[in-house]
Amino acid sequence: MNKSEKNLLMAMSKRSVFITGGSGFVGQNIIRHYLAAGAEVLALVRSSDAERRVQELGARPIKGDLSESGWFSSLKGCDLLIHAAADTSHAYRSKQQWQTNVEGTTGLFRAAREAGVKRAVYISTESVLLTGKPLVMADETHPLPRRFAGAYSYTKAVAEQSALEQAGDQFEVVVVRPRFVWGSGDTTALPQLVAAVKSDKFAWIAGGDYLSSTTHIDNLCQGISRAAEFGSNKEIYFISDEQPQRFRDFVSQLLATQDIAAPDKTVPRWLVKALAQLGDLAFRLSGGRLQSSLNRQVFATSAVEVTFTIDKARRELDYIPVKSVEQGMLELKKASGSMAS
Repeated sequence: MNKSEKNLLMAMSKRSVFITGGSGFVGQNIIRHYLAAGAEVLALVRSSDAERRVQELGARPIKGDLSESGWFSSLKGCDLLIHAAADTSHAYRSKQQWQTNVEGTTGLFRAAREAGVKRAVYISTESVLLTGKPLVMADETHPLPRRFAGAYSYTKAVAEQSALEQAGDQFEVVVVRPRFVWGSGDTTALPQLVAAVKSDKFAWIAGGDYLSSTTHIDNLCQGISRAAEFGSNKEIYFISDEQPQRFRDFVSQLLATQDIAAPDKTVPRWLVKALAQLGDLAFRLSGGRLQSSLNRQVFATSAVEVTFTIDKARRELDYIPVKSVEQGMLELKKASGSMAS
């Protein structure tokens, strides 16, 4: 263990951390990450099942919802907030997504500041930069677009800015932007890919021959904790695996960990883009009554290159990915029991 790792673990061990989205894939792993370092962990939960999962992990569950304020007093005594909860739907705009991502974040960060929390990490997404055009090795100076790809990108961008606006001398806020979070226990990306293949609804867009940044869950936890301890106030940091991956190769490896062969079916990018534009047009003209499963948000997320550099995180946070893609895939194989004995 080098000096940087020792300093990180020492700082983490002294934390009393409050985590939102604690029962989700990302949240559960953040809880494990901080508990392993010796921190005190509280986690916001909405349901009895979520409460049970958080208790089993060893954290203290706090029953509540981002739309409520009755539980805000639980923030007192905590010195670090990690906001992982979000409505990640890539569908069309909805009141619920705005309330969760924007209003929920605004109320939470205001309450944390008033409760005396010293530091906060907002888990954002590279989607705040997406427009439908390729995003090639972007860095943190890349401006937010004038027109967002969809409701998810828009609400996360507004929430990100709202969180940063709460920052001050007594309440420091740092933003982390990962992409394509994956690893053992994934409840979103991998299950959706498996379901699409099994239902014969999976096809490569333009052969899948484009690059994508990816973020193993262990690397995300490392990036979050380093941002919490060493990140500068009001700064944004991209966090990812070591290098971008060819989308087709990466997804094929993910599917192979579940003993599923990726299909060869492919569709041209122009056709997917046209159908996404038609879906958005139908939504607007129908006043929201017609909603397609293919829209600009989905296209921008999965049909073109989306890559970014992690040089800033390396330089300012001393961030180094702790889990390689090969190691992560091996873990997934072991977890699924697909490895030969």
